[in-house]
Amino acid sequence: MITVTDKAKERIINLRQEEGKSDNHNIRVSVRGGGCSGLMYDLGFDDQINPVDQVFEDKGVKILVDKKSLLYLLGTTLDFSDGLNGKGFQFINPNASRTCGCGESFSV
Repeated sequence: MITVTDKAKERIINLRQEEGKSDNHNIRVSVRGGGCSGLMYDLGFDDQINPVDQVFEDKGVKILVDKKSLLYLLGTTLDFSDGLNGKGFQFINPNASRTCGCGESFSV
C-alpha cells in the first residue's frame, strides 16, 4: 500500500484545482531509471486507469501504480514539505537503501 500525509493530500487537491483537472484525475506514481542514485520517482495526474495498474486510496486520494513500479514503492508514504527548506513532494520509502541529497532519486 502507498499512503498520503495530510499535507500531501492538501497540496494534491490544490494542484488539481490550479491545473484545472477534474476529480477523475488521480495521482500516478512510478519509478524510472535515472538520477544520481539509479532510480527516480515520477509523479503526475492521470485520468486513465490501465488494466495492469494497482489502485490505492488513502484519505480520499487515489494513487495509480504500474506493477513494475509497485515492487519499489510498497509501503511508501507520499509527503509534502513547504517550509523554508521545503523540497515539495517527498517519498518516504522503506525499500530505499540509499537516497540522494535532493531526495528525488534512490537505490535499493
